[in-house]
Amino acid sequence: MNDRMMLLYALGSYRERYPEEAEVVDRLAAFVEDEPNCFERTTKEGHITGSAWIVDPTGTRILLTHHRKLDKWLQLGGHADGDSDILAVAVREAREESGVEDVVPVSTQIFDVDIHSIPARGEEPEHFHYDVRFILRAAHTDHIVSDESHDLAWVSIHKIGDYTIEGSMLRMAQKHVQLLSNNLH
Repeated sequence: MNDRMMLLYALGSYRERYPEEAEVVDRLAAFVEDEPNCFERTTKEGHITGSAWIVDPTGTRILLTHHRKLDKWLQLGGHADGDSDILAVAVREAREESGVEDVVPVSTQIFDVDIHSIPARGEEPEHFHYDVRFILRAAHTDHIVSDESHDLAWVSIHKIGDYTIEGSMLRMAQKHVQLLSNNLH
């Protein structure tokens, strides 16, 4: 099974777990099916990105970045740049953007997906990020602010709304609270 097929399989599994998100999942899957270069940043319409919802050792705080270019508090993540192993992309980006080397996937299952528009900037036209997100756990809370961020912060899962009103961020926080609740019972 090639990597695009593996991603489509993972998206199908995600769609079964979250049928209320079918419209976005179907759009993302159609992009992967129709665009052979979906993992390349040079694809004009947009490209696949991998993001990390990084939890602290207790699982109750999330590492957010105040993204330099977008000027918003978001999860860490970035471009696949040709790498079709999106979980590996999420791990790589988490490490690069936070300086936290000791991050590991909580699960290989997709945690969340989102498609969002990235505004034009300089020579780069407006395009879409077809974002595939995974939960990672950090072994510690030490971090380094990279040049891609204004700041990084460990935020209580219940305080995400103090940092952002982005719908996908609030959706991930809600999913995370549900996971915590399920693990407590």
